[in-house]
Amino acid sequence: MTLSIQFLTMAAMVLSGFYLGLIQDTYRRFTRYWQRRILLTYVMEICFWLTQSIILFYVLYRVNAGEIRLYIVIACLLGFSMYQVVAANFYKRLLEHLIRIFTAIYNFFAKVVQVLIITPIRWIIITLFLILLTIIKLFGKIIFFILKLIAAPFKWIGYGLYQLLPEKVKKNLHKIAGFYSRMKNICIKWANSLKFNRR
Repeated sequence: MTLSIQFLTMAAMVLSGFYLGLIQDTYRRFTRYWQRRILLTYVMEICFWLTQSIILFYVLYRVNAGEIRLYIVIACLLGFSMYQVVAANFYKRLLEHLIRIFTAIYNFFAKVVQVLIITPIRWIIITLFLILLTIIKLFGKIIFFILKLIAAPFKWIGYGLYQLLPEKVKKNLHKIAGFYSRMKNICIKWANSLKFNRR
């Protein structure tokens, strides 16, 4: 390697170390959102350091064809140390400020979407559902009225035939109706007692 390439390599590694400190603080700022999930934390850590290693090696490959020497590692550590001393506190404050700005922008657009799109669509769906329910109820009332009109002649005929029956038959029918009523009441009491026991 020529002297100019060595100097360029050292400068690139110092900047890479500075970048590594910056991106690490950025990553650590967002780890709080998944730190309770242990498996996800391990996966994210591995992906993060693997990605950063690939980026640093790519930079080194572009500068000196991928030759790794001791001074290159020292230059990278120097850049990382420079970031920690010079820019870490400033960048963390800047990052928090940027997060607040983007959060405010996101909340604003979320409210706009909620007010202009989601809420009208929800009210339209509710209105259509209520209209459909009203139509179904009206249709049911019409059907019930038609059935009553159809059943009225049969009811009158049945009542007329009942009046023509002998008294013994009427008494038997009354007994059957009374038995049915008692059985119905017994079933209702039994169902109510089951509900009470379950509670």
